Amino acid sequence: MDAEAQFVDVPTGETIAYRVREGDDGDATPIVLLHGNMTSSVHWDLVFEEMDPRYTLYAVDMRGFGESTYETPVDSLDDFADDVAGVVDALGLDRFHLMGWSTGGGVAMAYTAEHTDRVERLVLVAPVSTRGYPIYRKDEEGQPTDEVLTTKEDIAADPVQVAPILAAYENEDREMLRTVWDGLIYTDTQPDEERYEKYLDDMLTQRNLVDVDYALAYFNVSDEENAYGSGDGRANDVTVPTLVLRGERDLVIGAGMTEEVMADLPNAEFVELTDAGHSPFVDDLDAVLAEVEGFLAGEE
Repeated sequence: MDAEAQFVDVPTGETIAYRVREGDDGDATPIVLLHGNMTSSVHWDLVFEEMDPRYTLYAVDMRGFGESTYETPVDSLDDFADDVAGVVDALGLDRFHLMGWSTGGGVAMAYTAEHTDRVERLVLVAPVSTRGYPIYRKDEEGQPTDEVLTTKEDIAADPVQVAPILAAYENEDREMLRTVWDGLIYTDTQPDEERYEKYLDDMLTQRNLVDVDYALAYFNVSDEENAYGSGDGRANDVTVPTLVLRGERDLVIGAGMTEEVMADLPNAEFVELTDAGHSPFVDDLDAVLAEVEGFLAGEE
């Protein structure tokens, strides 16, 4: 990705970084891109390189990721959505498409629920469930129990999902991060080595891992109860046309989570990517772009 970060101060008190890939003319349709956990706008590089130039792309570094500030810790995905609202207002984007990947999918849902007049079409790539992403206490053998972790302190101490990543960040242990991503995300196809090194550099910029995991656990915009309590029902307000994509080999977002998203969003269609895991941009970029561009163009 050759695009340099630009910056905007938003009403939440943060300075948010973003990158732009200009379209081929002044009438190019804007798309705002929201990344997942352990990533930033840098991980949209393949989309920047290959997506149809009829679109101008704006990839945001969410608070505490990449080159954005982290002045106030987040407690919910709505905190990220508030930052996004400040960014699009500052950029003068009155109407745009919105695409979120993984955690960014949850942020995109939260933003859209509050700003349906601004989002034309919504794309959710391997999104967190509308009913959250719980973190369960582990037993002595490291296996999840039925008890969820409810505090940031307990989440930080989780010996399987969280503490090892925190240690890798603190020690700048790139090989540990590579091992995690190869085991969960790049299970079949890996980025080329130069790109992978850039991604590892980017992972080490994250300053909010525990807060994000806490926000994901408590996220619930459905009408259902999850292990943390009742949902707020805002999924019903996400009425814009929505495309949900999930790779059939995704080890991070299970099929059941996607089924919950489809049950809770009133205007969603689902496409399974048959040769992809949790990072379909690396696994099968052509298939992702074909589905996304067709959907954004209103094709059936």
